[in-house]
Amino acid sequence: MSIRELLRDNIRSLEPYSSARDDFSGTASVFLDANENWQDFVDFDNINRYPDPHSSAVKRAVSEVFGYDERMVSIGNGSDELIDIMYRLFCTPGRDSVLIMPPTYGEYKVLASINDVDVHTVVQNSDFSLNVEAIKKALDECSPKLMFICSPNNPTGVSVPFEVIRELTEYNRGITVVDEAYLDFSSNRSAVDLIAGNERVVVLRTLSKAWALAGGRIGISVTSPEIADLIYMVKYPYNVPLLSQAYAAAALSRADRVRKEVALTVAERERVKKLLEETEGVHTVFSSDANFLLVRMNKAHEVFLELRKRGIIVRDRSREVLCDSCLRITIGSREENDLLVSAVREVLGGV
Repeated sequence: MSIRELLRDNIRSLEPYSSARDDFSGTASVFLDANENWQDFVDFDNINRYPDPHSSAVKRAVSEVFGYDERMVSIGNGSDELIDIMYRLFCTPGRDSVLIMPPTYGEYKVLASINDVDVHTVVQNSDFSLNVEAIKKALDECSPKLMFICSPNNPTGVSVPFEVIRELTEYNRGITVVDEAYLDFSSNRSAVDLIAGNERVVVLRTLSKAWALAGGRIGISVTSPEIADLIYMVKYPYNVPLLSQAYAAAALSRADRVRKEVALTVAERERVKKLLEETEGVHTVFSSDANFLLVRMNKAHEVFLELRKRGIIVRDRSREVLCDSCLRITIGSREENDLLVSAVREVLGGV
């Protein structure tokens, strides 16, 4: 099925908004086209002007750092905006559906509800691997417009093998969104390699995790050029603020340092995993390809509350399917991690 056939009917005939910055490119000395204030009250270069609607400098930097074709890159206000755009492009409210494999990132389901789109689920296997045959059956029976694969997965940290992703994307007749928010912490192959042979694959990356720009809200999608053009058609005109674009370009210019820090985070993740595995009352520390660990322990909710009293904040994932009595713990600095491990040991000793 082609991308055009998968689009919502109203999107096929959409005439996109053209902003003032779309109507002019180049240099000029007087800008009187966008109803901006000519003054700058906060002393930040060009903050009184609208940002580049194309995030061109960020796209160029992303393409150079990751080796992507710039025509395939789109920049969103966080990955959440790009996920929402997938719904708005392909899912007709009240008619279409999506497929997710819980436990997984909760925003897929939330955005489905906001867009009035049905959600079909295929629960993962007990080892957090995907139930491939059950997924194929759901694809046959439900024909979802979107299928979401989070790899490495949140909240488990488990990666989906590349060949499994390939198998499912080839089987799926709709759009497969592969969310690689945590791939920087993994040695696994990116699903971007599948796009050349399958235009229905959409890959999401982010600068929020490894690149330390959670407050900047920089999401990245890598798609066929056709889908990239469609994303531009429906996104908000000035979706990424000027400051966010500036910080993103600066972070991407320091790729060598970031990658060194990622390697240190991965090593620290394994150190913390070992320490927690040696802790009485901890049952399982699941292997992770992300910058966090999912930990099953005695009375996880009580431990969560006790840690909070001590000013140590983790996520209680016990209500997620297959995650009973589990806390999700982000890897912080060595000092923060040592405080966390020490507190967990003290609390478990007294729970």
